[in-house]
Amino acid sequence: MTNSIRMFAAGLAATALWALGGVAGAAEISVASVQAMKEVLDDLGPNFERGSRHKLALKFATVGELTKRIRGGESADVIIIQRQVIEGLVKEGKAASGSVAVLASSGIVVVVRKGAPKPDISSPEALKRALLNAKSITYGNPAQGGASAAHFAKVLERLGIEKEMKTKTIFSNAGGDTGLQVANGNAELGVSQRQIFMPIAGIEVVGPLPGELQSTNVFAAAVMTSAKDPAAAKSLVGFLRTPEAAEVIRTKGMDPGN
Repeated sequence: MTNSIRMFAAGLAATALWALGGVAGAAEISVASVQAMKEVLDDLGPNFERGSRHKLALKFATVGELTKRIRGGESADVIIIQRQVIEGLVKEGKAASGSVAVLASSGIVVVVRKGAPKPDISSPEALKRALLNAKSITYGNPAQGGASAAHFAKVLERLGIEKEMKTKTIFSNAGGDTGLQVANGNAELGVSQRQIFMPIAGIEVVGPLPGELQSTNVFAAAVMTSAKDPAAAKSLVGFLRTPEAAEVIRTKGMDPGN
């Protein structure tokens, strides 16, 4: 059996599993997810609800905020967040180890306003020059707990230009605000995860952060041990691993999980 046939067969099996999750009766599945997966879930959610008869109650937050809320006792049936956070929740007994599934991965990119010159960012030194030459930049406020924002703040420190960039930095809010700041002309360069920029018109991707300055976020899903209906929750995780879900994940600028 070829690899392509195996993958197709596995996809059919996964699709069947999530569809069967709704046979026993409809349930409401509460989902706590990082903001970075919002576009994917907004697209796939209605399809899952139609196929399974379950209903989704979606909540979104930055990785820092969501981690704090879950560890503080907030309940959810399914959590979708960076894999390393889920691994910690499994060790703490808050997430079921056998339910963990990698969904997607995404890197950090730099964008400019559509039609604007694209600076060279192909190496750490080139990126440093581009940032110093820019009149203004925007990225998420690290204090809000966004993973890419926290990483980029460390990149500025590593490049030794954190002080120079303070006066030209416009912190953006979680979600698509980083792209809007660039599209509206408020900032010359924007930095965030690729999928955050995908829905925003009027911007163009310059390229990824170069070399070892890059940080790849791996997003995973897991059923919480406190889930009201573990079978229904598991059916959602299974659906998010189907070929249909993988195709949507690609269109949103991420790579599907293995």
